[in-house]
Amino acid sequence: MKLCHFNAFIIFVLFLLSPPVVQADHGVSLDGVLKYPADFPHFDYVSPRAKKGGDLVLHALGSFDKFNPYTLKGAAPDGMSELVFETLTISSMDETFARYGLIAKEMELAADKKSILISLDPRARFSDGTPLTTADVKFSLETLKGSEAHPFFASYYRDISHAEIISPSQIRFHFGRPNREIHMIACELPVFSKKFYSAHPFNEQGLVPPIASGPYVVAKFVNGKSITYKSNPNYWGNDHPVRRGMFNFDTITFKFFKDQVVSVEAFKAGEFDFMSVNIAKQWARDMKGGNFETGAIQKKYLHHKLNAGMQGFVFNTRRPFFADPRVREALGLAFDFHWTNNSLFFGQYEQSYSYFSNSIYAAPGLPSPAELALLLPFKEQLPPEVFSKPLTPVSTAQKGALRHNLRQAKTLLNQAGWHYVDGALRNGRGEPFIFEIMLASPSFERVMAPYVKNLEKLGIEASYRTIDVALYIRNMRTFDYDMTVYVFGQSQSPGNEQRDMWSSRAADQDGSRNYAGVRSEVVDALVEAIIYATSQEDLTTACRALDRVLWYGYYVVPNWFSPAHRVVYWDKFKGPEKEPLYYTPFDALMTWWLK
Repeated sequence: MKLCHFNAFIIFVLFLLSPPVVQADHGVSLDGVLKYPADFPHFDYVSPRAKKGGDLVLHALGSFDKFNPYTLKGAAPDGMSELVFETLTISSMDETFARYGLIAKEMELAADKKSILISLDPRARFSDGTPLTTADVKFSLETLKGSEAHPFFASYYRDISHAEIISPSQIRFHFGRPNREIHMIACELPVFSKKFYSAHPFNEQGLVPPIASGPYVVAKFVNGKSITYKSNPNYWGNDHPVRRGMFNFDTITFKFFKDQVVSVEAFKAGEFDFMSVNIAKQWARDMKGGNFETGAIQKKYLHHKLNAGMQGFVFNTRRPFFADPRVREALGLAFDFHWTNNSLFFGQYEQSYSYFSNSIYAAPGLPSPAELALLLPFKEQLPPEVFSKPLTPVSTAQKGALRHNLRQAKTLLNQAGWHYVDGALRNGRGEPFIFEIMLASPSFERVMAPYVKNLEKLGIEASYRTIDVALYIRNMRTFDYDMTVYVFGQSQSPGNEQRDMWSSRAADQDGSRNYAGVRSEVVDALVEAIIYATSQEDLTTACRALDRVLWYGYYVVPNWFSPAHRVVYWDKFKGPEKEPLYYTPFDALMTWWLK
């Protein structure tokens, strides 16, 4: 064979062995559609005229004892993942699920969707000036899938089988089992400095400021009390389209407070500049006075289109007395949302009606034919309400409704083997029904007090206790509680994260978000149906089917949600004319600047 023919043959073989690709692009999305073209100058919800400079002071709750937010043990300070570390791509806050290249300059998804080729931006640098290479990217994936990282990441990145370095600037992620969002998940990867974490073990408990590639570096800190981030003047992405108009402050300082009640008074005294208010009473009663009346402090609703998910009083079904769904349903009937909302929250909330409240994924009416195709194979394992009853929040709006609900609750408890004997609700072994509700904030005590009184009418001895934030986090990670309060937040396109919240495997994994201890073959199957949905229609169907099964599993006592962020801030800011759609208050603040 002549050399030229041999070379041609090798090229042909390599062509056959290489994954077929589509055209490289500057962004990725679920449906292949991107709002912003390759040459876009900046996102619509930022201002290129934003003024740089000045010092921003914020608050945080609790404390910190490490800088790495990607490990299980310890608590990292607020701001690390947003300000110091960076991901391959950045989410657009005005599209439902689209990401644009940052560290990744271009992405090529294979036609068979079994891999994605990432080309790095040659300008990308860590804060010490060293180039960011594919060796760092590969190290990051392997670290997050390994034992040193928080176990969530091993689950989240499970379908990325491995990374193949093509060159110092190109890397290919191979997918063990492709799904509709796996290329998006790959592009969410945070990138760490292999050099830094070779010298400092990834899960090391300590306060050594990390080397990373983000717009800020750790400037100073007081152990557990405050941390100041300083804008990196040599930040490689200062003029990047996805960064223009953002991160406009010279320094960002977080001061740590014991709880939100103390924080409010500190804010009004001028100790920090901006605050997101999550307690209705504080919004209605505490955010008023001279500075509010003169306009020195601004009070504003930031409307959003976020999927509200589910907030609820979470039953730890690992506890024997919460194992029976009839018991959990009964305790749900004892919560008076109508009174709570009107008397304590000044009518500011809407009642949670789904595990995907405020989104298209919330199950409407009765199951559709497509949902039934997923649910009927498990009919014998499911309560009949899944098929015959729409998702219906417990109502106490009508006069006498609570009394009726408590009678219904008593019947359910009797059916489950709990009867009122000798002044208490007892099971067949004579054990009284006693449990504790673990809280992280004293502001929730006023919500729990009337709920506990309603439970007392059923013969249940419930108590509530607010504990230190650090202990609360530790107990949550190890599932050491009877009942607690939690918000199961949802993305605009649910996917792999559902495993961490509901799967049987996650129920036994410390650090997972399966706080309810859900162990269900049906739930496991529906979570997989969500992850491997091949169309938006299939995804919606699977989410709605899961919604029904979770709802009638009575894993939480549904609470409430708000369709807007409530924020207060000292009148020292200016912001873009257009607000984003899918964002947190901190996200919005990072588009503002000082007057």
